[in-house]
Amino acid sequence: MDFQERVLKLTKKIPRGKITTYGIIAKKLKTSPRAVGQALKRNEHPIVIPCHRVVKSDGSLGGYTSEKYSKKELLQKEGIEIRGRKIKKFEKVLFKF
Repeated sequence: MDFQERVLKLTKKIPRGKITTYGIIAKKLKTSPRAVGQALKRNEHPIVIPCHRVVKSDGSLGGYTSEKYSKKELLQKEGIEIRGRKIKKFEKVLFKF
C-alpha cells in the first residue's frame, strides 16, 4: 500500500460529525502534515473518502477543493459548528485514531 492509499484509508475512518487534523494523520503515518495535505488534495473520491473532515490543528478549516461543495457547508451538514473559518468546540468533535 503506498502513502496516498494509507492516508485515504485513515481518512475514511473519520466518523460523520467528527474531524481530525492533518497533524494527527501525519503523526500516525510518521510524516509531515503538509504531505498529508498533498495526498488529500489528490483524493479522487471526495465525500466517499471524507477529506473535508481533516482540518488544521488550530481548528481552522484549511484547504478543500471541490466544484460542488465547500468544506464549511459539508461540515455544517454533519452537525459541526463553525464560526468564521474555525471549528467551535474543537476538542469535543476531534477524532483521534
